Amino acid sequence: MTDDLKRLGRTTQTIHAGQHVDPATGAVAPPIVQSSTFAFADCAQGAARFAGEADGYIYTRMGNPTIARLEEAVATLEGGAQGLATGSGMAALCTVAFALLNQGDHLVGTSSVYGPSRVVMERDFSRFGVQSTFVDTSDLEALRAAIRPNTRIVFVETPANPTIVLTDLAAAAEIAHSAGAVLLVDNTFASPILQRPLELGADVVMHSMTKFINGHTDVVAGMIVPRDQAMRRRIKPVHSYLGACMDPHQAWLALRGFKTLALRVRAAQDNARIVAAYLEAHPKVEWVRYPGLASHPQHELAGRQMDGPGSLISFEVKGGVEAGAALLNSVKVMTLAVSLGGVETLIQHPSSMTHAAMKRDDRIAAGITDGLVRVSIGCEDVEDLIADFDRAFAAV
Repeated sequence: MTDDLKRLGRTTQTIHAGQHVDPATGAVAPPIVQSSTFAFADCAQGAARFAGEADGYIYTRMGNPTIARLEEAVATLEGGAQGLATGSGMAALCTVAFALLNQGDHLVGTSSVYGPSRVVMERDFSRFGVQSTFVDTSDLEALRAAIRPNTRIVFVETPANPTIVLTDLAAAAEIAHSAGAVLLVDNTFASPILQRPLELGADVVMHSMTKFINGHTDVVAGMIVPRDQAMRRRIKPVHSYLGACMDPHQAWLALRGFKTLALRVRAAQDNARIVAAYLEAHPKVEWVRYPGLASHPQHELAGRQMDGPGSLISFEVKGGVEAGAALLNSVKVMTLAVSLGGVETLIQHPSSMTHAAMKRDDRIAAGITDGLVRVSIGCEDVEDLIADFDRAFAAV
């Protein structure tokens, strides 16, 4: 049904992609193939599989039927080649970087990217001779100016974490390709329901499936989706040798969450539109960043590039860090916790939590102010969320 699915709607795709009736039992839900290794019919078959001359499974680090269903499902929505599932979003990033960068190469990235993504490049990959520059990639001239002769990857996160800044993906692809570089896009914040970077010129898409794709705050997982098989062949050996694979049970849970991806993303987005308007009008809020608001600097770009503004909102409470802390300590329905994309609403303080490892000057330059609060709106009744904000703001 894979080819037919490409012509169907996004919701239908999330329900049916990777969902094949089990030929042995007729089970509609996919089985969990919890096996580390797979038997060969004979020596010739084993040799052929190891040589890449025959299809089939060898060892779960190299491939597994349950994991393959998830890889197929996400790749179907993204419009790329078969995906490569990883144990976390960070494993996805590190796998791509190991596969595509050599000593002396250079990466240009979004300055306000997820904190550990930036730190691993600046602190760890630099030890092996990989250079990196992080700029405001929403400023295309700044992006173009950061390109060097040895630039091999342009790494864009849009919307960015946690500033909710957007980058023009089609323009970023043109800049990257004109320099002979690969465009890698972290699509975690939008999910393929709202944004498909490969359609806009990206070469590789990655996700922290911990977030929207799984959606239930009970799995840590990542995914790499290359544009084509040629790119997949560059990444797959590194994926295997690094041991960046995921567990079959982990994959099964993510695949189950994937079935409701479209429903959850749209429900949370409907809530976020209302909450963002409420926050923008609140007298105790200094500013709000949400792509669905006309006040967002890239509101027009969001309309062109995305199928909706999503459910992540950043804002600052008047009174700075102390006022923000009072708000966060007073929520009841929302949960004070990092991560995002689950059915429940999560609220956190990036400068002291997810981005605390960044140098303060770098954080401020990237727009991650000390008072910035990020909220991932979930699927609760929106009236309960507004009432929770009312109670929390009363404590400010």
